[in-house]
Amino acid sequence: MSHATADRYAWAEPGVEDLGGGVHRIPLPLPIEGLKAVNVYAITDPGGVDLIDAGIALVPAREQLAAGLRQLGYELGDVRNFFVTHIHIDHYSLAVELRRTFRSVISLGEQERANLMATRDMVNGNGNRFFGIDGLRRLGALELITELSADKRQPPALIEWEDPDRWLTDGTDLDLRTRTLRAVHTPGHTRGHLIFHDAAAAIMFAGDHVLPHITPSIGFEAAGNRMALSDYLALPDARLLPAHGPVAGSTHERVRELLAHHDARLAETLSAVRAGHATPYEVAKAIKWTRRHREFADLDLFAQVQAVNETAAHLEVLAIRGQVTHSVSAEATDLYQVTAAS
Repeated sequence: MSHATADRYAWAEPGVEDLGGGVHRIPLPLPIEGLKAVNVYAITDPGGVDLIDAGIALVPAREQLAAGLRQLGYELGDVRNFFVTHIHIDHYSLAVELRRTFRSVISLGEQERANLMATRDMVNGNGNRFFGIDGLRRLGALELITELSADKRQPPALIEWEDPDRWLTDGTDLDLRTRTLRAVHTPGHTRGHLIFHDAAAAIMFAGDHVLPHITPSIGFEAAGNRMALSDYLALPDARLLPAHGPVAGSTHERVRELLAHHDARLAETLSAVRAGHATPYEVAKAIKWTRRHREFADLDLFAQVQAVNETAAHLEVLAIRGQVTHSVSAEATDLYQVTAAS
């Protein structure tokens, strides 16, 4: 590993980072390529601990969380609440596992109900084995459906996708012992994603909505969300406490970078449609991916699925702007063409 790569992932090293004011960052390991770890944030007081996100339900993550809490003078049984930013397995599943033993309370965004039901159907064999297969048919990606159907890989952790104890609505104030957090609905990464904003301390527990090193995947969820990109919201500026990556000084600085990225991606998407690529799958194959500008064919299978879903989200934005028109073929596939004004 190069020095640059090592520095990039220094945030994922085991340990506890004191962020001040009783807030601590505990990175937990992930068996997911490219992510390395997920940050769990512990908000402590003499009576116990409240956690932002939980990690994945695997032994290494559970052990590292227990070790981090012990370093702070607590045990797993001292966790009162899990405030989970979204339904993905690396954020939600360990909370479900620990609740069975310690009776902690899990809170999740109200708009994740559809994703939770779709995920439960998927793992119980009542739906597809992977997120988004039905959507991929509509996006023209029949080749990817064939590859996914033949893929024998199992999910990184097997859990029961149980309901949370509490569904949070947009704007809910959470009165903790030492601070008040406001749950803000920030759809985009998933339809029910929440960030937790501490206005008094000017800190933002951002989940996967804003990440310092990578662009969050858009619309990759069990229930699907055609309007994922247009749902992205501007946030009040605050110290950025992300789910993946190091803590950063300003959400606004990173949001401006992300908006610039999406503007560039929208321009590339429009150019691909102008060149005659009509379906989201065709458009995704025509543009470059990742900061290394890789060809679509060079991405792994799941990155290709994410790329097609993100392309569909960008095409919806172009349609809203009036730069492309949207129609549906006889085979129920989405088709796009540039408008005369474009």
